[in-house]
Amino acid sequence: MNLIADILLVAGALGAAFYCIILSRRLSRFTDLEKGVGGAVAVLSAQVDDMTRTMDQTRAAASTSVDKLKDLTDRAEAAAKRLELLIASLHDLPAPTGKPEPADKASAPQPDPHDETAGPPKAPVFRHKREPVEAAQ
Repeated sequence: MNLIADILLVAGALGAAFYCIILSRRLSRFTDLEKGVGGAVAVLSAQVDDMTRTMDQTRAAASTSVDKLKDLTDRAEAAAKRLELLIASLHDLPAPTGKPEPADKASAPQPDPHDETAGPPKAPVFRHKREPVEAAQ
């Protein structure tokens, strides 16, 4: 009976040793830095570092763009105010009286009013009509 118990004990020990060897090989392949999960973790870590650097560069470029855009917007607003003032001052000018008079009437050539090729066609004068603005109450 002792002999059977010893044989079963040795067989169990050999089975456990064989199982431990198989587990050791699988674990070493699992944590291998090139093929296993260790490699995947290393690759992901490198990708996270690259993404962090890219995000920092993007953040810096975005802040530079925001500053430039703010400057351009301020300049555009200032130009718009100046244009509004210029348009408002145009309304104060007297209306044109038709033909401009030359400085010296005797020396200025008199164009034929029926000759269409005598000079360039006159551009139409457009006046912006300003409507009264009521004060906000």
